[in-house]
Amino acid sequence: MGARGAPSRRRQSGRRPRYLPTGSFPFLLLLLLLCIQLGGGQKKKENLLAEKVEQLMEWSSRRSIFRMNGDKFRKFIKTPPRNYSMIVMFTALQPQRQCSVCRQANEEYQILANSWRYSSAFCNKLFFSMVDYDEGTDVFQQLNMNSAPTFMHFPPKGRPKRADTFDLQRIGFAAEQLAKWIADRTDVHIRVFRPPNYSGTIALALLVSLVGGLLYLRRNNLEFIYNKTGWAMVSLCIVFAMTSGQMWNHIRGPPYAHKNPHNGQVSYIHGSSQAQFVAESHIILLLNAAITMGMVLLNEAATSKGDVGKRRTF
Repeated sequence: MGARGAPSRRRQSGRRPRYLPTGSFPFLLLLLLLCIQLGGGQKKKENLLAEKVEQLMEWSSRRSIFRMNGDKFRKFIKTPPRNYSMIVMFTALQPQRQCSVCRQANEEYQILANSWRYSSAFCNKLFFSMVDYDEGTDVFQQLNMNSAPTFMHFPPKGRPKRADTFDLQRIGFAAEQLAKWIADRTDVHIRVFRPPNYSGTIALALLVSLVGGLLYLRRNNLEFIYNKTGWAMVSLCIVFAMTSGQMWNHIRGPPYAHKNPHNGQVSYIHGSSQAQFVAESHIILLLNAAITMGMVLLNEAATSKGDVGKRRTF
């Protein structure tokens, strides 16, 4: 067995080792450098993203809405990497702009942001910011934006779509409506907590006190309770309020009117049939009241038997 195995070992020991072609070493070296560079670039992106999120969390700890100028907007919103959603309110709050709608929308936006900031579900996946026209004119020009206020959602990846712009003219800017829109765009559900408002309770208490005092003073003569004219007037007031859209205003929270920021023209009638201004409902209320009063006067003129001149005036 040993004699026969010797030639085989000699043949094995006589083989030459194989080497890679000398031209492959630069390729391998280049590939190695490319892998190192890609790994370093990925780590750099992760570090940059961590710095962004840390900075945003620090700002959010100070206030629920942080203001942005052009540089901050480009760094934290337009420039990747980004793994968070950003809600931005574009507004014009400076007194010289005379934008009353902007102030009203800002109050609702503040309620929404505070509800998210102090909720148990608060995390680093959603932030609220604001760009004022006088602090970020270049941002308005970059986005071709010519009206305020405007709410936009900037997703973690990709560019904003049409649905990422809140339809303020149709829906209004109530905090509850904004929260519903954010839930549709980000899957983040925000429960709105409004600060306590005692004005309604105080008004109700005053009304009850007034009615109670009136009943006490007239306790010996309560025939006025059966006055049909008085109850008719109360019923008409309720009908006028409901038919003019006051309940819609209470639910949607539209602005009283709209002032064009370019020419300063104030619009009291909304251009769309899907929305209205508060002033528009007041105009409808007055028109309905005038028509009703006219019908009442015509009825009085036709049925009464008083002076002919008075009936003609009616």
